[in-house]
Amino acid sequence: MRIFKKPVQSVPKKKKDMPDGLWKKCPGCSQLIFHKALQDGLSVCNKCDFHFSLGCRERVAMLADEGTFVELYTGMESLDPLDFSGPKTYSEKIAQDQKETGLKEAAIVGDAAIDGKPCLLAVTDYRFIMGSMGSVVGEKISRLIERGIEKRLPVVIVSGSGGGARMYEGMLSLMQMAKTSGALQKLQAAKVPFISVLTHPTMGGVMASFAGLGDVIVAEPGALVGFAGPRVIKQTIKQDLPKGFQTSEFNREHGMIDMVVHRKELKATLAKLISYLGIAG
Repeated sequence: MRIFKKPVQSVPKKKKDMPDGLWKKCPGCSQLIFHKALQDGLSVCNKCDFHFSLGCRERVAMLADEGTFVELYTGMESLDPLDFSGPKTYSEKIAQDQKETGLKEAAIVGDAAIDGKPCLLAVTDYRFIMGSMGSVVGEKISRLIERGIEKRLPVVIVSGSGGGARMYEGMLSLMQMAKTSGALQKLQAAKVPFISVLTHPTMGGVMASFAGLGDVIVAEPGALVGFAGPRVIKQTIKQDLPKGFQTSEFNREHGMIDMVVHRKELKATLAKLISYLGIAG
């Protein structure tokens, strides 16, 4: 009688858990990108050149010379003038976004230098109630513009506001469009330059006010730029829209934008524009 040994079964090794956040999928080409490589490349896909959205702190670090950005008006926070109610109250929504972003509001503003050129810099952040403009955002932008007149420094505003005017504040939000536009008219009369930088997305009341009023309007490639979104427009006019409608490139071809500039070239381009535009005496 033959005795067969029972084959020894190998115990499969337990796979090591892959830490979250190491890879990010590109919306443009679906390529998985190592997170560190994406950061090193200024959050631009190395395959299809898709420009990922940036938070305002990242944007300041990318544009302002190290150590030159001094934030202004830091104590301002939104109130709830309409006692807005819904699944979440306005106050709850603000508190949630403050916790998630570390910001007090959807814009930061301050003194800065870009490649050694002194300027005033503002950036809106899409992560905070979609970067929409309420009373605080409008006040910060307006104060910075007035500071530009007082200090005779060029103003650079980087917009990434898909939310437009903030519905939670009603008319108080809408009037910020007029207030920021009025401040820019005074800046223009003082012959101090204003450069508007449009990033994905810049829509609604922000685009219909200060973002669309630059002496030079620069946009990043592929950014969605307009007032109402393409889906709303298509449903309203009952027509198919042109290819690439409301992208930076489409708007440049139709005269609404002056320049489309790759993110890697944006800082140098802004420094050149500040030098070219100068300050009238």
